[in-house]
Amino acid sequence: MSKAAVSGIIIKRRLMLLFVVMAATVLALLMRLFYIQLVIAGELQAKAWEQWNRSIPARSPRGSIYDRKERLLAGSASAQSVIALPPQIQDKEEAARLLAPLLEMEESRVLELISRRSATVYLKRLVDEETAFAVRKLNIRGIAFSQETRRFYPHGSLASQLLGFVGIDEGLSGLEHFYELVLKGRDGRIEFESDGRGRRIPQGVQSYIQPKDGNDLLLTIDQTIQYIVEREMERVMLSSKPKGIITIAVDPRTGEILAIAGKPDFDPNRFADFPSERWKLSPVTNTFEPGSTFKLVTLAAALEEGKFNAREGFFCRGAITVAGRSIGCWTRGRGGHGAISFEKVVLGSCNPGFITIGQRIGSEKLLSYIRAFGFGVKSGIDVPGESTGIIFTEKQFGPVEAATTSFGQGVSVTPLQQAMAVAAIANGGYLMKPYVVKQVRDSEGNVLEKREPQVVRRVLSGETAREVTRIMELVVTEGSGINAYIEGYRIAGKTGTAQKVGPGGVYIGGEYILSFVGFAPAEDPQILIYVAVDAPQSGPQWGSQTSAPMFRRMMEDILKYLNIPSAKTPVNEAPRMVEVPDLMRLSLEEASDVLETSGLLVKFIGSGSTILNQTPKGGARVPLHTQILVYLGGEAAGEEVTVPDLSGKSMREAGEILGWLGLRMNFSGSGIARSQSPAPGTRVPANSVVSVEFRNPGGP
Repeated sequence: MSKAAVSGIIIKRRLMLLFVVMAATVLALLMRLFYIQLVIAGELQAKAWEQWNRSIPARSPRGSIYDRKERLLAGSASAQSVIALPPQIQDKEEAARLLAPLLEMEESRVLELISRRSATVYLKRLVDEETAFAVRKLNIRGIAFSQETRRFYPHGSLASQLLGFVGIDEGLSGLEHFYELVLKGRDGRIEFESDGRGRRIPQGVQSYIQPKDGNDLLLTIDQTIQYIVEREMERVMLSSKPKGIITIAVDPRTGEILAIAGKPDFDPNRFADFPSERWKLSPVTNTFEPGSTFKLVTLAAALEEGKFNAREGFFCRGAITVAGRSIGCWTRGRGGHGAISFEKVVLGSCNPGFITIGQRIGSEKLLSYIRAFGFGVKSGIDVPGESTGIIFTEKQFGPVEAATTSFGQGVSVTPLQQAMAVAAIANGGYLMKPYVVKQVRDSEGNVLEKREPQVVRRVLSGETAREVTRIMELVVTEGSGINAYIEGYRIAGKTGTAQKVGPGGVYIGGEYILSFVGFAPAEDPQILIYVAVDAPQSGPQWGSQTSAPMFRRMMEDILKYLNIPSAKTPVNEAPRMVEVPDLMRLSLEEASDVLETSGLLVKFIGSGSTILNQTPKGGARVPLHTQILVYLGGEAAGEEVTVPDLSGKSMREAGEILGWLGLRMNFSGSGIARSQSPAPGTRVPANSVVSVEFRNPGGP
């Protein structure tokens, strides 16, 4: 074969190879183009969009919270946040110098923020209108504003522990936290085109993505009832100076919480100014020994099991021995109640009597009733932080534990558990699930979710519930709950005075939880109130003198507000006039026995453990619930006396107190005592003159 022929073949092969290579290259490019245009086009477009587009967030309006009558409890108002677009700010040092004083920030901090390699950065969130206007006047290129909402609570501290509060972007406590996903909505944004350096393109496309409003909550809470409850709590906080107070008002028929509060509380508009301990909803998070209010569970269990006869006799010696351990009654100092009926055991809150009742029921059966009433487990209420309380296990529940549990000692419960247990007695024997959110609505008012009453279980027969209610009525008309009596209404209730347990399970000397639980009208219960006063530092340490009167004032106003008529046929009535007992030279412990069922209120003047004087005097006939003044101390009038603190006393009270001490009063003005000379605590000769200035409450 010639050289020319060989050369032609080689050239053809080379051309063929080149064609194959070129064809393969074109095919690869076509496949790549196909992959880019059809397979990953969306991903690349999104990346490109991110590169040439920037956005400014538009926060969604948070849903509002209303009471059961659609009165606003928590809402949102328009506010603005200052945003920097760092690529668009040319003179960053000058911008930082101008912005820092207006935003109340360090200049170095502002400079650091606007120098970041970010498209947008927040400088300050939720500024007031004056600040926003001042920043806007600077007309700095690259400084923008985002429309947001600021949470506000129009009633300040009212229901604050229940409502909670909102931080910058989310709810941090209470319902604001528990229903965060329901309330928060979905944020929107403002989008605009920018160049490679992040600067806005003047004629670029701009779009607005509308935020979606959050949903609203309609609560079971009644704002007026909540106000009445908290008003009386504040009153007792001032007069008795306790470490805290807890109150729950519930509709026993449905489990709807009408009011719930703990004191001291906080103002959610400025929550950061208050200790974090005040943020929690103490009626569901706190636990303590319930004391005598728990005796209603023992009574109900005994009636249901046929182990209680109201007319049967019982003898209280002041103590009872259980498994070698002596357990005392609160009347131990005077030898016990003596011979009484089991009905009087309840009215007199006799511990040995209730231990005997508990023994008749039996440990296993008593424990099963305690669990059936909802103790030892969460109720399932729709608020954060609910505690379970502590009850004994079967292995722990020996004779002594069963004995102390029968009168409310040795177990730990939440106030909510105690309230719902008594609600089961009030409504005929049904344990209800408590709840605070009645409806969830969208921003247009459409109902998205509606809550209905839910029965957990039946714990008592209707007959048993009615008999317990009858005895509870007697407690209010004849027993330790007489200071909760409201003329014209049938009130069922029970007092409680429990020694407070400290760290390590040791009882704290001189500190008590004073409680009262009751419902009305007894013949058709529509509202139940549970109150507990934690370790009052001033005044009587008895539930009958502190919690029962507070309950009466709350219930009286609530019944009027709800237009609940008085009873047509009252079964039992308390006396309208009572005789003042002679308390002179009695100790406080002895006086408590006398005053427990007297139907009188007592106000202590001075300090000490012995009663030196009183007004009105013993033997006087006065209306039910009259307040008597009792002077305490260890000294009588002599060469020198200590000037008492008269602040807040009426002119009559101040004159009587000074007269008891052998001092004279020189007064000016009218109303209540506002200032005095000499100052309280000063030692002066007997027969000295104390100048007292009186002013009307609320005056200058």
